[in-house]
Amino acid sequence: METLQFISIACAVGVFILLFIKYKRHIFFSGFISFLVIVIFGATIYFYGTNRTYSEKTDDAPQNVQASKSKEQQENLAIIKIENKVLINAPVIKQFPELPRGCEVTALAMLLGSAGVEVDKMTLADEIKKDPTPRTVKNGEIHFGNPHNGFVGNMYSFKEPGLGVYHEPIMELANSYLPKKIVNLTGQSFDELKIPLSDGRPVWVIINSQYRELEDSYFQTWHTKSGKVRITMKEHSVLITGYDDQFVYFNDPLTGIKNKKAPIKDFEKSWVQMGGQALTYSY
Repeated sequence: METLQFISIACAVGVFILLFIKYKRHIFFSGFISFLVIVIFGATIYFYGTNRTYSEKTDDAPQNVQASKSKEQQENLAIIKIENKVLINAPVIKQFPELPRGCEVTALAMLLGSAGVEVDKMTLADEIKKDPTPRTVKNGEIHFGNPHNGFVGNMYSFKEPGLGVYHEPIMELANSYLPKKIVNLTGQSFDELKIPLSDGRPVWVIINSQYRELEDSYFQTWHTKSGKVRITMKEHSVLITGYDDQFVYFNDPLTGIKNKKAPIKDFEKSWVQMGGQALTYSY
């Protein structure tokens, strides 16, 4: 481009000198002709450069499109297909008679067993973090432990007060058996749980023993050392093993039934009401 610009200017200067020599008295005429030469050369250079630039962009376009398609393909490969129907053959363990309130650690034993880690429910019951705060009632207010911090009350007998434990201590314990492989799905949508299920990985969850959304009358507020917590004595934990368009399937430590089913919409509402707590593992 720069070479052509130099040639056009040189030609224009040459034309001006020749015209000036021939028409010494007509400097204006010489200048006008030279100006036309510059304009013509300039226009030619402009169109040449534009076409060349367009050609270069056109040549590059297929590469850019190909790169974009390649990126999309890579992203699509990273997405696990969500199946319409799933049923996983995971081990089932019953919490009774040893652990009347041990549904959470029993469901965890099933989750770990599905991942290839055999561990007894009683071992997990002993190892789970505890909140030792005793139950007291002051001015009509219940003061007790916080299940987000550790297991609350007695896990082994209904003769003493107790409740259970939420996902945080369970995740901490699970990580000791599967370091860096426990996946926290808490707070995700229910559809997000279908991703590991479609990949053959069951999901540990907190729900209630009715498998449906509960009325407010089932709930009470406890005062704990770390603040107020809203709980229900119907709190429960199971291992989800599958789903279809109507039902969710789960291994229930309360009954010992494998692939027990409940209406999926009711089950989802129960899970959301209990804080959407869920854990699984990665391969």
